[in-house]
Amino acid sequence: MCTTPQQTPADEEEGLLAELKPRGSARLYGSAGCETWSVCFSEDGSLFAWSLGHGTVSLLPWPLPCLPHGEGPADSPGKTLQCEHTVWGMAFGPRLASQARAAEHCGAAKQLLLATGLNNGVIKVWLVSTGKLLFNLTGHESVVRDLVFAQNGSLTLVSASRDKSLRVWDLAKKGTPSHVLTGPKNWVFKCCVSPDSSMIASVCNLDTKAYLWSMRSYTFIRNLKYDHERTMISCDFSMDGGLLVIGSFHSATGWWLDLWDPYTADKLTTVEDCDVCVYRNDNLLTALSFSPVTLQLAFKDYRALQIWDMEQDKLVLEADHNRVSGLCCAFHPQGSAVATGCRDGHVKFWRVPLLVPSLQHLCRTALRYSVSTFQVRALPLPKKILEFLTYRNISKTKILRCSEHYS
Repeated sequence: MCTTPQQTPADEEEGLLAELKPRGSARLYGSAGCETWSVCFSEDGSLFAWSLGHGTVSLLPWPLPCLPHGEGPADSPGKTLQCEHTVWGMAFGPRLASQARAAEHCGAAKQLLLATGLNNGVIKVWLVSTGKLLFNLTGHESVVRDLVFAQNGSLTLVSASRDKSLRVWDLAKKGTPSHVLTGPKNWVFKCCVSPDSSMIASVCNLDTKAYLWSMRSYTFIRNLKYDHERTMISCDFSMDGGLLVIGSFHSATGWWLDLWDPYTADKLTTVEDCDVCVYRNDNLLTALSFSPVTLQLAFKDYRALQIWDMEQDKLVLEADHNRVSGLCCAFHPQGSAVATGCRDGHVKFWRVPLLVPSLQHLCRTALRYSVSTFQVRALPLPKKILEFLTYRNISKTKILRCSEHYS
């Protein structure tokens, strides 16, 4: 199968920048093996990785040649990686948190790697510049569902698996055994690492709690507990680490986005699907991602990609209506675009509205990147400022998204 992507024109009205379609025979919706389970951008935003089904990963330059400001020939093929098994998770590394990028000097740059998590439990690590397979990581006994590099410039990789465990790998030390984190009783679906690389968060497919682990000691910290069992699909830290979002759903009652304080285990607010349609299992939450530069949260259900701007407390983008195929989403490192992967192997790129963050938000981000909630509370500051710095000023009222958006 040829993996050179087909590109379609952007749809300005809907905010669509471009769409990539695998070449070859037409793909039937829901056919096994063709799904795009993972998409990601490189740390500098110059490359895009796309798992386009059937064990194939395509590495493409960004901006895409078909975009208005793209560079290079329109038929630029990029690189193709043959992983031989279904690719569920991918991650570029090494990474730096946004606050640390400005301090990085040219001599500190490392060769870019791409880790791919496979259906057979193996993690393949590739050298991006050549497309050469460097080595395999083995140890997981089932599907490697998610991968993420720590944002400290190291080659520390965290993997989540259906074997009910997480593993922490140090790729800079060849042959070093991984640290195994156990405790979940169900498949581990997703994991994320805090921007200061102090915590790992993970969620399972069916559970009443999320899990927090220490990246420094590889020990369990605490659970974030729910009253009822639900399917948890994803989690992510805000750019300063002061918030942790957890997405979940129940086929009979809809889906939820819960914002937690990871330090105190306080649930701050909930975004809830209030679609009264009887076909709730046609609108399940599938993916979410915090912007790496602003307080914007992208989330994808079967019907639409939406972006919630938390500073303005409103949706700034609703796109891809009635396309029942979304599986994953990822922000560009500059926060200017979101990529969404589909069940039929397609990828769509969406323009994110350009919003200037407030000075208040920038100050809070600079402080919270290295200061915990407990440390903030100890500061001799007025109550309202402390509430702002700890995100206690977020409305406690549930933010409901009604079915009229899809009429």
